[in-house]
Amino acid sequence: MSIANSTTISSSPLLPTFDDVVAASGRLLGHAHQTPVLTSRTVNEDFGAEVFFKCENLQRTGAFKFRGAFNALSKFDDRQRRAGVVTFSSGNHAQAIALSARLLGMPASIVMPEDAPQAKVAATRGYGATVILYDRYKDDREQIGRDLAEKNGLTLIPPYDHPDVIAGQGTAAKELFEEVGALDAFFVCLGGGGLLSGSALSTRALAPDCKLYGVEPEAGNDGQQSFRSGRIVHIDTPQTIADGAQTQHLGAHTFPIIHRDVDDVFTVTDAQLVESMRFFAARMKLVVEPTGCLGFAAARAMKDQLKGKRVGILISGGNVDLARLASFLAA
Repeated sequence: MSIANSTTISSSPLLPTFDDVVAASGRLLGHAHQTPVLTSRTVNEDFGAEVFFKCENLQRTGAFKFRGAFNALSKFDDRQRRAGVVTFSSGNHAQAIALSARLLGMPASIVMPEDAPQAKVAATRGYGATVILYDRYKDDREQIGRDLAEKNGLTLIPPYDHPDVIAGQGTAAKELFEEVGALDAFFVCLGGGGLLSGSALSTRALAPDCKLYGVEPEAGNDGQQSFRSGRIVHIDTPQTIADGAQTQHLGAHTFPIIHRDVDDVFTVTDAQLVESMRFFAARMKLVVEPTGCLGFAAARAMKDQLKGKRVGILISGGNVDLARLASFLAA
């Protein structure tokens, strides 16, 4: 991994607030699932703590991304709906935009990496979207998206760096706190920062004393570097099984919220993610993709510090090819 460059935010864009999260909840009512919060006696005994899992792997399209996508697209005007939407995504945001566009009656074009999990590509196409493939290690997906938007009059909704996307993602944490009450610690997956920044808005509004931690792959710790240096750090595309967190940098909207409201950012190895996937499958009967295991893997690594605490863990998604899942579980 190498640092390509870093960016200092000189003037922050207009950032979403918890009021935007509340408004997003209203738009999502009747469209997004209010996903269950599960507990595990085994985990509680192992941690010596109360641990609550917010299961966004059971959300529509199999991940939290539906929340932000539907919230953003539901705000389109008539012209935008007629022209359609374009985005770039490794899979979960792709599916979320595709389904949201179908529900709202608009065309969708999705830029996806050639090596994206085939289950995610197939699902995206199944929802009626047009898929444009690219090489994630050579091509600039953001530029491809911008070019398509300009050429065809489409509205670009990026996977994380957008106020409406952030607000939508924050509704998962809002539901968690409203269901279980205040927490002492909350672990949230970190890729581009949409889920973490949205969760931060809800956490600071509903449980201001809760320690909020972002978790990303060890091989792609741009978020950790950015958080600790106070500026957005850009890296090469990381090599990790957590394909949903193979981002190269935080966003102009997500970074200021994360830097302001998050307590720390941790990293975990791919081996720790595999161990967590096995636990979810064997003991909780849950299919969780590698990225979705980030929060639990970090919490397991610091369980001694969590004794006697009330702990929240956001499982971000469950979209993984069955053959790949089987290989992880059998390894």
